Amino acid sequence: MITHPAVRGADSELVSASLTEPEAFAELFDRYSAMLYRYVAKRLGPDHAEDLVGETFLIAFSRRRSYDLTFTDARPWLFGILTKLVSRHHRKEAARYRALLRAPVDSAVESPADRVAAGVSAQAVRADLAGALAALPAKDRDVLLLIAWGDLTYEEVAQALGIPVGTVRSRLNRGRRKVRAALGDTNPMEEE
Repeated sequence: MITHPAVRGADSELVSASLTEPEAFAELFDRYSAMLYRYVAKRLGPDHAEDLVGETFLIAFSRRRSYDLTFTDARPWLFGILTKLVSRHHRKEAARYRALLRAPVDSAVESPADRVAAGVSAQAVRADLAGALAALPAKDRDVLLLIAWGDLTYEEVAQALGIPVGTVRSRLNRGRRKVRAALGDTNPMEEE
């Protein structure tokens, strides 16, 4: 068992502790592997998610000496590594969106009425949304999905991708505009 006091601390403390106690790095895996898995499963499907999350942590562990300890939160660093790995699978991601165009909607909603309403709404925009995501330039799609599915802030996306916050804002704006246009300039989540 790890006795280092940083185990319950900031991510940067864990990275630092792992330099002398490699087991401390396991705490980062425990904290973030599920989050990273959900993100990549949405982008590429569950078939690739486990492998890419594992590869992300292997890369992070091997590069932990170069981690900037002034960043207390390692999520952007990990998402940055994962996003680069996902970009190597861009054909698989595009194929996943094409498959979503053809697949039935599966939803876990509570009542039959909710299931019908959610299914109708999702089915109505699914093809357009999948097409819009597939049509986005990879850089814009990365920013949009890191914010939407990765739940990162603008600053965290900038850190993850190694780009200025202003670039994050412009890519996100451009991506949102294109997706909104593909959906007929409507928001399917808002009731009329």
